[in-house]
Order: sequence, then structure tokens, then C-alpha cells
Amino acid sequence: MKAITVVEDEVRELVRRRGLDPAADPAAVRRLVQEVINDYDERSENGTLPQLVDTPFVARAVFDAVAGFGPLQKYLDDPTVEEVWINEPTKVFIARRGVHELTTTILTADEVRDLVERMLKSSGRRVDLSTPFVDAMLPDGSRLHVAIPDITRTHWSVNIRKFVVRATALDDLVHLGTLSGQAARFLEAAVASGLNILVAGGTQAGKTTMLNCLTAAIPSGERVVTAEEVFELKVPLPDVVSMQCRQPSLEGTGEIKLRRLVKEALRMRPSRIIVGEVRQEESLDLLIALNSGLPGMCTIHANSAREAVTKMCTLPLLAGENVGHAFVVPTVAACIDLVVHMAIERGGRRTVREILAVPGRVEGDVVETADVFTTRADQLVRADGWPPHAERFERAGFDLARLLSPYGYDG
Repeated sequence: MKAITVVEDEVRELVRRRGLDPAADPAAVRRLVQEVINDYDERSENGTLPQLVDTPFVARAVFDAVAGFGPLQKYLDDPTVEEVWINEPTKVFIARRGVHELTTTILTADEVRDLVERMLKSSGRRVDLSTPFVDAMLPDGSRLHVAIPDITRTHWSVNIRKFVVRATALDDLVHLGTLSGQAARFLEAAVASGLNILVAGGTQAGKTTMLNCLTAAIPSGERVVTAEEVFELKVPLPDVVSMQCRQPSLEGTGEIKLRRLVKEALRMRPSRIIVGEVRQEESLDLLIALNSGLPGMCTIHANSAREAVTKMCTLPLLAGENVGHAFVVPTVAACIDLVVHMAIERGGRRTVREILAVPGRVEGDVVETADVFTTRADQLVRADGWPPHAERFERAGFDLARLLSPYGYDG
């Protein structure tokens, strides 16, 4: 360990002298690390320094410490790791395929704080006593969330949710066993036909991945505007505008909330609007946008598709006392067309549990729904419900009856 410390100190000193930016020019740092190691090996031959036993390991450790995120970098580089979190310096966890495990990595409190500062450097965001929570995106697209005392009891809580790209289209999800081929063809047609889709599920159920795959079915000629807390969506279209929220400054000014982004999106001539996740009063602005005939999609935390509809009837009430059920419930019924509910099974496999249609009718204060696909014996199968707006499918060139034939449709 002493040898690694010596090499690391020398590399840091040379980085400072040469004015290198490790984040901006990692290749130069990598060359510098090798240069220092070669020089160290020459000096160690005369016995003045302990020899390096495993040169490749030393090179990797020093590079990660200087240009990466130290002991956590190996988990960020590992494609099988989906999430990394720190409960306290001596308890670093990772998740693989939805199953979490305690690692052997041991940090100090100072190392945790230093790592967080380095992670936040590229985002321009901060965490301190006045702002004890922070959401940010790492350079590789991973999402960082940090909470500090006295919000947490003693230690800094750090979560890094990696965006592990295993699926970029609905066919990829079929190959992964997330949904059936018939359900995928139906969802592709629903997106292309301009239906409004809500993707529901719990944490880590695969909602964002599903939303990204749904965007791949948007016709290429459309202009898409996205609004998110932190950039996570990757829309594979040429005409896309992506927006994310902004924290307030040290003076408490300049904050941009998701609700503002949804409102601004309507002024940007969108063909379709996509909201990363609705949690609060921004749901009202999204409903108003969808009610104007603008197609859209978003995600929401919910335990079932029906609970997602109920939640969409409740969240807009947070927008103000003048917003009541009499307006919200029929608006939800008229605006939301489909709900795709995701779940994570034992063993970590993500699946679509149900696809629910919202025909547009209200009975009392209850929005009527119909099962289009449901899970039976752990298989997603065709139910007896039908989606609304059959005419949209027809205009887009889809045979809805064939798509939803009980005998299935794969072509």
C-alpha cells in the first residue's frame, strides 16, 4: 500500500504542475500514471523503494484515485452492477440484477465527502447544511443522490443509480422476458398512434427503461420535448429538446422546478411531451397539456396500474385549493389512455405485470378501467379489455383487432 501511495502522490503532483484536468483529459492522466510507474520501477531496483508487486493493479488503482471515483470506480465500470450505495463509510452496497450485496470496500468519512465533492464537480450542484439533499448526473449518465446529517442520523447517505443500457427498444425487452411479443407490438402501435401512456411501478422496477423503449416507437418526424428532475431519458430522434430542473443558488434564487419545465415545454412547439416522473403538482400541468390534444408519456410510482390512475387523480390537488376532484377525475379519464405497470420479481427480473386501458368513462369519482393484458401463471397474456381511440390506430395504419387477437400477433 505504501508503494501505491507514493505513486499516487507523485502523479497528483505532476498533474498539478502540468495543469492537467483529470476529468477532461483522462488519456493524459493514464499516460502520466504509466510514466510515473516506469520511473518508480527504475528507482526500486536499487533498493531505495519497495517494488511494485502487481503493476497493472497499481496503475488501475492510481488512475481511479486521480481521474475516477477511487474505490467506487470499479463498480461504476462493472456492467453487471446496477446501483451503488453507501449507508456509512464501512458499509458500501451494490446491486446486481436487482439483488443487493455488501461489498468489502471500506472508506473513511473524509473519503466519502471527497468522493461526493468530485462527483458533484461536473454537475454544478452542491450539498451543504442549507441544501442537505442533492440529485445530480455523473459524466457517464449515472444518477447521484446524496443526503447528509442532520437529515441523516450520523453519516452521509450516497446512492449512485447507474443507467445500465440493456434495452433501447421494446423488442429488447421481449428478449429479456420483460413482456410478450404481442404486448410489445401493441405498445409500439399505441405510441405511434399518439396514445397517452403512464408507466407505473416501484423503485428499480424498470420504469425509465420502459419509457426509453417506448420513445423508440415515436415516429421520426415528431418533435419531442422532455422534462426531468435529472437527465435520464435518451430519446433516439433527431428533433429532441431535453430539460432538467435546477437547484436554487446560495442566495436561494434561480430554482427551476419540474412544474415550470412542463409549462415551458408547451411553448416549444412539441409534437409530444415526455415527463421523467410526476410526483407532485406538476401532474396538473401535464394533464392540462394532454387535455389540449398533445400526446405524452410519463412515469409514476405506484403498486398497480389502478393505483397509478388513482394517484393521478390525487396529485394535481397539491397544485392549490381551487383544484378539485370535479375537474381532475374526468380530466384523468379523458387524458390517460394506457397504464403499463412494471414490477421486479424475485431474482431481480423486471416484468410488465399488466397493461391497463382507460376508456374515458367516470362512475361517481372512480375512473373506469379495462385490462388489455394481465399476468396469469407468471405470463403476460391478453385480457378482454380494449384501448380507447380505435380510430387513431386506424389512421396510423394499424389493425387493432389483429394486434389484440386472442391468438396473438407477431407480424
